[in-house]
Amino acid sequence: MKRRAFLAGLFAFVALAAPVALARPGEAVLYEKASAYNTIIVTEEDGLRVLRFESGGPRQSAVRLGDPDHLELPYTRVALAGLALAEESRRFLVVGLGGGTLPMFLRKYYPNAVIDAVDIDPEVVAVAKKYFGFREDPHMRARVSDGRRFIENTHQPYDVIFLDAFGTDSVPAHMTTQEFLRSVRRAVTPGGVVIGNVWHRGANRLYDAMVRTYREVFDELFILGAPGSGNRILLALPRREPLTREELAQLARKVSADKRFRFDLGDVVERGFLHARGNDRDGRVLRDRDFGQRKQDGFPSPAHSESR
Repeated sequence: MKRRAFLAGLFAFVALAAPVALARPGEAVLYEKASAYNTIIVTEEDGLRVLRFESGGPRQSAVRLGDPDHLELPYTRVALAGLALAEESRRFLVVGLGGGTLPMFLRKYYPNAVIDAVDIDPEVVAVAKKYFGFREDPHMRARVSDGRRFIENTHQPYDVIFLDAFGTDSVPAHMTTQEFLRSVRRAVTPGGVVIGNVWHRGANRLYDAMVRTYREVFDELFILGAPGSGNRILLALPRREPLTREELAQLARKVSADKRFRFDLGDVVERGFLHARGNDRDGRVLRDRDFGQRKQDGFPSPAHSESR
């Protein structure tokens, strides 16, 4: 009896210590593996390949195989509005590969551009290639590196930089600070744009501080909401270029018309435009020295929102 009770207790402990992803109705788990950074889970859901970094966690990527135009997560279409603010579109940097949604879209519409996609986790890169159709070519490369270190060490600036790095529920703390954003500013061309993806205030206690830090580093900042999600897209410029909602929408609409996107970027801007000023109430500038306090400050888990 003692042995039976011991084994029952042992099995219960193992079950608690090693949770597995449970398929929901209509969902098939294709892959699950714990990497050095996340538990990577790939599922098939309603014809989409979905990437998560924890069981039941928010979708990091959702891809319809063979269709790079299909942008399932609302924030991806909103982020592309930043293309309207780039004077050139010859060099792209995407920090945070996920399933490769943004790089694959950019590759289709900017076939001659250089596209560097950076992710700290080699397992994420491998999964993007095996399960999501991400393919490298002579002009599009996946770089395994910490995004901050990659940006700090880059010598040739980019026209468009997407900051889309997420863990299970937050932007990595060292990629939110003034020191980091200064290195990002150095890495973007004078006529370029930096596009940041962050959680909104309701799911992110440091939202005001993040916005304030962007405003401290860059000369111009626009904020776009992503309807149907908790994402906020920050469009940061290393130059003064004040634009109204209507002016930004007009520029965005021209990009999507010229490139023949499936969706109208002008509508995206008109529905999501937020004023940066007043969007950082009570915000403080985040600095590297805050790291010691960040565990206590923290990023709360997202509330009913999706990231990538």
